[in-house]
Amino acid sequence: MTTSSPERPRTDTTATATGKPRRSPSFALTAGLLAALLLCCLLSAGLGAYSIPLGDVLGSAQHRLGLGGAALDRVGESVLWNVRLPRVVLALLVGASLGCAGALMQGVFGNPLAEPGVIGISSGAAVGAVASIALGLNFFGNWTVTVCAFAAGLATVLLVYALSRSGGRTEVVTLILTGIAVNAFAGALIGLFVFFADNAQVSQITFWQLGSLAQATWPKVLAVLPCAVLGLLVAPFHARKLDLLALGERPARHLGVDVERLRIVLVLVVALLTAAAVAVAGIISFVGLLVPHLLRMANGPGHRFLIPGSALGGALVLVVGDLAARTVADPAELPLGVLTALFGSPFFFWLLRRTRRKQGGWA
Repeated sequence: MTTSSPERPRTDTTATATGKPRRSPSFALTAGLLAALLLCCLLSAGLGAYSIPLGDVLGSAQHRLGLGGAALDRVGESVLWNVRLPRVVLALLVGASLGCAGALMQGVFGNPLAEPGVIGISSGAAVGAVASIALGLNFFGNWTVTVCAFAAGLATVLLVYALSRSGGRTEVVTLILTGIAVNAFAGALIGLFVFFADNAQVSQITFWQLGSLAQATWPKVLAVLPCAVLGLLVAPFHARKLDLLALGERPARHLGVDVERLRIVLVLVVALLTAAAVAVAGIISFVGLLVPHLLRMANGPGHRFLIPGSALGGALVLVVGDLAARTVADPAELPLGVLTALFGSPFFFWLLRRTRRKQGGWA
């Protein structure tokens, strides 16, 4: 009688023909994303109408941290620490939130073409922001638009989930169809508010809907930071359950996954991440759709890498996109949401054609 040895835990290395461990693609991708993100953050902090050499950026950061270096002149310090760095950090938080939310949505719905806007978060937040502008609300001062957008985004998700729930369960198809209906109703409300707004308010509404990080400040960074950090920390703990859910609802239940509870938790996490991002940056499309899909193509569907990888990829896309938005048409600034849609739409069409050619479309 023989006894089997206990199964070894899976690691991020695989054996080569010579017996030496080899790093998995996920390790290389993570390292590459981190390196690219760090480089792009430094470039974004230095490039612009007032150029700051990369060495001076590092020197100023070292000086602030008490590690040597040297401070810049008064104008340079003000530009770097009061204008550029809040914008870079906000791009990191917004991009990571949208990328992670997209990966979670695709895992919950079992469809790589899902994105946070499907269940009405973005349109709901837009209604809150547009209403506060058109009605001239000012009960939170400069924070009124942000607070209204965040609250309306969360309220919209709760409404969609309540309307799609029946008999203690929520079907994915019902949730999506309810989200489509709510999106249409939100679009009508936005049109109604725009119709009654004056010219100045219409301009403000239009600028907000186009998406931008031009109004980035440290207080706005601190406003989105708790929501982003909470969502980004909670999401990876559900990676294994999402992998099981990919097998189908019935197999996942047999393997011990409480599917309904998992959906509720992850939809709330997605709402938290997306509503916070939209509230401070406006509507920025395609990040939550394309980044997880690209990483899935590069490293497979495992959520253990896909969720944190999508956060890194989303942050990288937003930092690069914001840098391009404020430098391509210098001294003017392109709306960030327009830029992401301009490049994201053709790629989305390519994904549809690729999917149709290889699998005949999504069932």
